[in-house]
Amino acid sequence: MRAARVQDGDVRVVDVAEPAPGPDEALVQVTAAGVCHSDLHLAKGDWFGMQVPELGHEGIGTVTALGPGAERFVSIGDRVILGLGGTGGGYWCGACEYCIGGSPRHCAQSKPVMGVFAERFAVYAPGLVVLPDEIGDHEAPLACAGLTAYGAIKKLSTHGVRVGSWVAIFGAAGGLGHYAVQLASAFGYRVLAIDIGADRLDFAQSLGAERAVEPGEVAAVAEEVGGMHASLVFSARIAAFQTGLDVLRKAGLFVGVGLPPTSEGDITINPLVFLLKDPTVMFSGVGTVQDMRELVDLASRGVVHTHVSRTGRLTELPAILDELERSAFLGRAVITDLAG
Repeated sequence: MRAARVQDGDVRVVDVAEPAPGPDEALVQVTAAGVCHSDLHLAKGDWFGMQVPELGHEGIGTVTALGPGAERFVSIGDRVILGLGGTGGGYWCGACEYCIGGSPRHCAQSKPVMGVFAERFAVYAPGLVVLPDEIGDHEAPLACAGLTAYGAIKKLSTHGVRVGSWVAIFGAAGGLGHYAVQLASAFGYRVLAIDIGADRLDFAQSLGAERAVEPGEVAAVAEEVGGMHASLVFSARIAAFQTGLDVLRKAGLFVGVGLPPTSEGDITINPLVFLLKDPTVMFSGVGTVQDMRELVDLASRGVVHTHVSRTGRLTELPAILDELERSAFLGRAVITDLAG
């Protein structure tokens, strides 16, 4: 079968052996796969030089075979979404303190989902969510980008950010940010969208943002409204992380989501400013299978949708990754032909 592999630093489409589902695994015929920014970083080795041989962790497809025990979770013929953001979506023990506490990606036995850019993929069946007919193949990026955005937005209410509060969303027109704008607006928050370029700002406002500005204008808007109640940073730029921290009001919430290349350095927090502002600072990584079920329900009811502005065949993946690096398209890209 055909699949994408990273070989000698390049992304290539090659012939590989057919996978077989193991215990508690399902074999999925992949019909669509989203192209995530993390695929680009992993292909390039941007995070401490880490590279992986297989790419792709957002998929929709049909179950074609089951390993022993997988029949407890899905059936042959089920149309499913898979990935759970990659990290931890390939296995979790279900019994450790992290699994019981709702953070299975921290499980010592967790395994990632990686390699969905392929005609068929064997995956841990408990991580699959069966899709209603209302969810089309173009919604494949919900599996990571949508889930990651939803997990970040849920932290607003969890950490006391009230409906009607100002929320700054950095990278608002991107693959993750465009979901966050829709969700935050639908849940009743006042969204300040931050991105670069008039087309991207117009796009963010069309999704529900109350205001949309370029990075250089954020501080002035924050001062005008008394500071941001929360900053959600989906941009993979360290400057966005720093600005997100700087524009918080006292006792505000900072949620990091994007992963800048390690070459960009670190964010800084002055201890005295930390004391005076007393912010809550955290990172939000993907979500759980229950979060995925909730997100699928929201999408089926039209609360959130994927803006797909680039589609292509598997053989076009290297070109799409190049375009993604240049921010050449809004929203998401989806591979719609995994054999071509």
